Amino acid sequence: MTEALTRPESSPNPVKVNFVDRKLIKQCVHCGLCLSSCPTYKILGSELDSPRGRVFQMRAVQEGRIALTDPDFRLHIDRCLNCRACETACPSGVQYGQLLEATRAALPPRNETESVLRAVVLNRVFTSASALGVLGAGMRFYQKSGLQAVARTSGLLNRLPLNLGKLEALLPPTHGGIVQAALPEVLPSHGPKRARVVLITGCVQQQFFGLTNAATARVLSINGCEVVTPPGQTCCGALHTHGGEKKTAQDLARRTIALCERAGADYYIINAAGCGSTLKEYHHLLADDPAWADRARTFSSKVRDITEYLASIDLNPNLGPIAKRATYQDACHLAHGQRITDAPRQLIQRIPELQFVEMNESDTCCGSAGIYNVTQFDLSMRLLDRKIDNLIATKANLLVASNPGCIIQLMHGIKQRGLAIEVIHPVDLLDRAYRAYR
Repeated sequence: MTEALTRPESSPNPVKVNFVDRKLIKQCVHCGLCLSSCPTYKILGSELDSPRGRVFQMRAVQEGRIALTDPDFRLHIDRCLNCRACETACPSGVQYGQLLEATRAALPPRNETESVLRAVVLNRVFTSASALGVLGAGMRFYQKSGLQAVARTSGLLNRLPLNLGKLEALLPPTHGGIVQAALPEVLPSHGPKRARVVLITGCVQQQFFGLTNAATARVLSINGCEVVTPPGQTCCGALHTHGGEKKTAQDLARRTIALCERAGADYYIINAAGCGSTLKEYHHLLADDPAWADRARTFSSKVRDITEYLASIDLNPNLGPIAKRATYQDACHLAHGQRITDAPRQLIQRIPELQFVEMNESDTCCGSAGIYNVTQFDLSMRLLDRKIDNLIATKANLLVASNPGCIIQLMHGIKQRGLAIEVIHPVDLLDRAYRAYR
C-alpha cells in the first residue's frame, strides 16, 4: 500500500492540504480490523479501496506526499459508500464519516459539467421546497400519465446520454397522485397525549414515498403523539454533507433547526435513516459557528429515528395479524451511523403471525448510499447482486428496510431478478398491522 502511494505524482510538487484535523487521521492505527466490514474491499479486494487505505491516502495528501487533485486519489475516495460499517468495527473509534466528508468537501469539481449539476441540482432544487414539489410532481406525472411506459417500450431510453437510461430503471413507483395531499400541520394524538413531536418529512422520502410519511404520522398519533408537520421543509442537508457541499449543508441545517424550534416539540422524528444520521450530527456540522453550535447540539439531542422512538415507549398493542415471512435489511446510516439495530427488529416481531428470519450480511450496504448508484452505477449493481443473493436465501416474501434509498435500490434488484418480494418500510408495516386490528 505504501509503495502505491509514494510513486511520482501527476502533480510534480504536491502541497500540504489541511482539510481535516490531523488528530482524527492519527486515530487510525492501520490495524485492518475494518477490512472485513468494508463492502468495496469485499468486492474489489484492494487496500486502496478499504477504510485504512483511504485514511492512509488522506494523510498522504495532508502531508503533501500526493496531490489532492490526483485522479487515483479521487477514484478511491469516490468509490467509498460512506456506509460507516468501518466505524462499527473499529476498536480505536476512528470517526471515518467525518474524515470522508471533510475530504469530499475539499475536492474541487471534476469539470464544468459537474460544477453546473451541483449548482443547479444540489444547491438550487434541493434547497427549495417549491422546486422539490415541482420535481416530485413531474416525476409522478411521468409515471402515472403513461409517459414512462411509452419511453420504456419505445427504446428511447437506450439512446439517452450519460447512462440516463440505466438510471431511469431505478425509479420506483411513486406514492400518491400527481399532486400530493398535504399532511395536516397538526395531527392530534389518539387518547392521552404522550408527547408533542415534529415529523421531518425529508426530500426524497416526501416526493417518492409520501404515503410513508402519512403512515408515520398515523402510527405516532395512535401511540399518543401530537404530530406537528411544519410546512416549507426542504432537504435536511444529508445529500450535501455526504457529497462535499458543506456550506449548503450548513445553511440547510440552520433552516431545519429554526423550523423545528418554532414547533416547541419534545422530539424530532425522522423515518429516513440517512437523514437521521445527519440530523443527529448537526452539532458537528455547525461546531465552528458560535451563533448556532449550542442550538445544533440541543436540536441533535431531540432527534429520534421512528423505530428508535417507538421501541422506547409502551407501544399500542392493537396490532392485527400479517401472515408473511419477513426479513430485515439494516440501513447503513441506521446500523452504523446511529447504532440502531435492535429497535426495528423488536417492532417487526411484535406483529402477530409475522415470521421473522435474519438475512446474512444484513448490515452490509446494498449499494444505494445516497447517490452512489448514480455516480458508481456498475459497482453499485455488484453490491446489489450480493444483497439479493442473501435475500433469496431467506425465502422471505417481505423485505423490511428503513431508508428510502435502500428501498429504491432493493426494489430494483428484486425486479431485475423477477422475484415476488414486497419491500416495505417498518412504519408502513406497523400502519398496516394497526389497520388490520379487529
